[in-house]
Amino acid sequence: MKIHDLITTTDALADLCERLAKSEFVTVDTEFMRENTYWPELCLVQIANEEEAAAIDPLADGIDLAPLWDLMCDNEDVLKVFHAGGQDVEIVYNFTGKTPHPIFDTQIAMMAISQSEQIGYANLVESWLGFTVDKGARFTDWSRRPLTERQIEYAIGDVTHLSKIFPKILDKLVQTGRGAWLNAEMDKLADPANYANDADLAWKRIRSPGRNPSVLGRLKALAAWREGEAQHKNIPRGRIMRDETLADIASHPPKKQADLTKVRGLSNAWRDNDIGKRLMKVLDKAEPMPKSEMPDKPKRGAPLGKEGALVADLLKLLLKIRAREIDIAARLLTRADEMEALAAGVRKLPILEGWRYEVFGKDALELVEGRLAFAVKDGKLLMTHIDDMGSELSEAQAAE
Repeated sequence: MKIHDLITTTDALADLCERLAKSEFVTVDTEFMRENTYWPELCLVQIANEEEAAAIDPLADGIDLAPLWDLMCDNEDVLKVFHAGGQDVEIVYNFTGKTPHPIFDTQIAMMAISQSEQIGYANLVESWLGFTVDKGARFTDWSRRPLTERQIEYAIGDVTHLSKIFPKILDKLVQTGRGAWLNAEMDKLADPANYANDADLAWKRIRSPGRNPSVLGRLKALAAWREGEAQHKNIPRGRIMRDETLADIASHPPKKQADLTKVRGLSNAWRDNDIGKRLMKVLDKAEPMPKSEMPDKPKRGAPLGKEGALVADLLKLLLKIRAREIDIAARLLTRADEMEALAAGVRKLPILEGWRYEVFGKDALELVEGRLAFAVKDGKLLMTHIDDMGSELSEAQAAE
């Protein structure tokens, strides 16, 4: 494989992307810093196919990343392959307002062909290629220039290894016939709605202090205000105000700006600074949350009751057995809250549709409705239908 020198010009990038545009797939990774900024700072992009690989310096003077974004977001003929690519996709969205498409994530794919829930990149390489990745440059400051040869070599390795692993994973998916299982998961990863930063929805990330409409209205207004402040200053939202402090102010709003000094988590400077004035204006204008936006009432205690909770536990046991039997990550099949809903009588659920129904949902429903049971055979815990158990018992009695 040809490894190019660090790409620092638009012309070199355009030439690379023109060649890569003829590939069936490209593997992609990014290095970024986000500890001290609101927006992740893109510091390096690595990209490869089966023949060549390169690292691109987005911080180079005068470089225009348009050829890269065109390849990533507008070329439907080239599959973009990531490993645990959520944050990489977010960065592309921040630059373009679009997401890479079509897309494939090897971490998600591993869930369909093994019981690996969230396999890390190093373990992926060791599993498929049989060697250990050098992690020496893992915690480097990617924003500092110049980058060393070791840093660039480490970064490019992420995509060169992946370009060898992806075809192997694809072959396994074809052999197992499970490729279609991943379509919805990949569509979800590429959905721009997952990366849109809507300030009016920021309050939903904060632990709600009860269900009082006035409190929640203030919480929504304050959360949106904090997003705007953080974006304008390009600093993490927690540097403006922590979630706990914001929720406290929403629950117990100060009557005047000087009272902000009494709020835990705020300094005395808030007594008369400009940001404190802006916060007070937001509080003054905050309206109670309308009924249509109110969150659902939280479930209290054990919503299923004792018997329902036991059924949910049996479903979790069934899930473990089925995941082991077909060698799939349980998380790809269903989640705990979905099994609790099934035990509580809900029937409009993802596990009762499509391939999930065939693989797990059908048996789960039969267990809930009393047509499936557990049995131990040759020291192994198995699932068995009630009718089958009766037939086996009759045969055993007849044999005696």
